[in-house]
Amino acid sequence: MRTAMSFDEVQIERYARHIILEEVGGQGQAKLLQSRVLVVGAGGLGSPLLLYLAAAGVGTLGIVDDDRVSLSNLQRQVIHTNNTLGTPKVESAERAIRALNPDLTVTSHQERLTAENALELISTYDLVADGSDNFETRFLINDACYLARKTLVSAAILRFDGQLSTFKAYEGGRHPCYRCIFREPPPPGLIPTCAEGGILGAVAGSMGSLQSIEVLKELLSIGESLSGTLMIYDALGATFRNVRVKPDPTCPLCGDEPTITDLSSHLSTMGETCAVP
Repeated sequence: MRTAMSFDEVQIERYARHIILEEVGGQGQAKLLQSRVLVVGAGGLGSPLLLYLAAAGVGTLGIVDDDRVSLSNLQRQVIHTNNTLGTPKVESAERAIRALNPDLTVTSHQERLTAENALELISTYDLVADGSDNFETRFLINDACYLARKTLVSAAILRFDGQLSTFKAYEGGRHPCYRCIFREPPPPGLIPTCAEGGILGAVAGSMGSLQSIEVLKELLSIGESLSGTLMIYDALGATFRNVRVKPDPTCPLCGDEPTITDLSSHLSTMGETCAVP
């Protein structure tokens, strides 16, 4: 593993505030530079998440998104600009990341995450961060990460509210998966879409930033993991609430008698519902 002494002068200056942290140091920064993180969604959550992971020096960032930048995105998706309107979001995000930190490798996947490609995409990364905007994708990512034995850091937003947790049920023990909390997607129409319900743009920034912290903690193996805890943020009330969650022995994915052993139950077409239950 590289140490701080093996960094070049530009890297030492760029990451100086990390290197002086006892919990990170030279070895921790070297670990970040060697890490590979896949971010699903370059939207409201993915924008601050990608920017902070890039600034932190996460060496390889993968971005999955099949959408293009529209004017209505710019109220919250701060990685994009007027100059990238109409371009694929992965391309716009990659430009911003490279401008911020040319130290990194950026891999753009201009496609939708589906049951057909999820395991192949996820398997090449160390950790997955979910910034998707619909329940179908959220459950697909959870199932794929469990089957691929990859840690998942998942956030969700709607209106003035946010949720955040880390899932690594593949480790067993006290670690639940997303299905231990929410067994299956809600019926269509029960939860409003972002276009219907709205979202305060800064809430996306807050939750995406918090999500980046949890990703970095997991990569560095520092602090207390959010696995087994669902963090709930109420922006209007300016409150955070942590809810403890235990593994569900009847969970169809990670329970004692699992019925989900592959991704064949997932539809290849995804809905457009914001993923805050």
